[in-house]
Amino acid sequence: MDTIREQWLILISTPFYLLIIGLELLLSHLHHRKSYTIKDTAANIYLMLFNAALDLGFRVVYLGILSFFFQRAVFQIANSILYWVLLVLFEDLMYYWLHRFDHEIRLFWAIHVTHHSSRKMNFTVGFRSSAFQPLYRFLYFIPIAWMGFRPIDIVFVYSATQIWGIFVHTEYIRKMGWLEYFLVTPSHHRVHHGSNPLYLDKNMGMFLIIWDKLFGTFQPELAPEAYQPIAYGLTKNLENPNPVSILFHEWIQIWKDCTQQGISFKTRIRYLFGPPGWSHDGSRKTSRQLRDAEKD
Repeated sequence: MDTIREQWLILISTPFYLLIIGLELLLSHLHHRKSYTIKDTAANIYLMLFNAALDLGFRVVYLGILSFFFQRAVFQIANSILYWVLLVLFEDLMYYWLHRFDHEIRLFWAIHVTHHSSRKMNFTVGFRSSAFQPLYRFLYFIPIAWMGFRPIDIVFVYSATQIWGIFVHTEYIRKMGWLEYFLVTPSHHRVHHGSNPLYLDKNMGMFLIIWDKLFGTFQPELAPEAYQPIAYGLTKNLENPNPVSILFHEWIQIWKDCTQQGISFKTRIRYLFGPPGWSHDGSRKTSRQLRDAEKD
């Protein structure tokens, strides 16, 4: 039953992906916008395949761990509608914190940075995965399993909400009316991918934007006359992105930072677990420091 459900999800989502990517490619060509490049799209596909292979290979491990906690669940939810509604809410909430910590803790940013390394914004960027995230993502879902939600259902809901998460990677959908109040929309997610100081570390949700509004990380997309146009990518983009540098450039920099001569053990720990951009000598700036500097 679980295999059939996953196959159904793939059968439904694959034609959807092909359709929206094809339409976006056509519009990009007609409008001369150059939303796609061969090299960037190839990198997106490479990271998607890498992530999928790692997730599949590690699945027996994380499903086993989640099953351990599910077998010791503290609740049982008999009503099926309530079960699925709560599961979507809890899963999306835990993903919000996963995503937020990926941005705020450098050790995890070194993994998530791959998703932000593209300077384009198109549907295929949604496939530009945080390649090593399957190795720890399940930890955020342990409380959900412990509350009585079946591990395979948690994985299914995550996969289902990812379909929406891919859909929001586009410049061709401006606003979505009343949906803007509670769903993550393309407008919200363009902000998330912006390297402009005001937009850094904002709009962390994948399906619901309510968590960002609740926990103070929401930022609406501003009109061009009110703020500078969105610059996609990193605050310091890779000069020559390739399959190795995209995956490991931040790890290499962490190693260089932590092995500097004359710094304390505490400083080395901060280079690992402090916010991205932190430096003991002020040579780099965090997202907050960049925002503060922009205000001055």
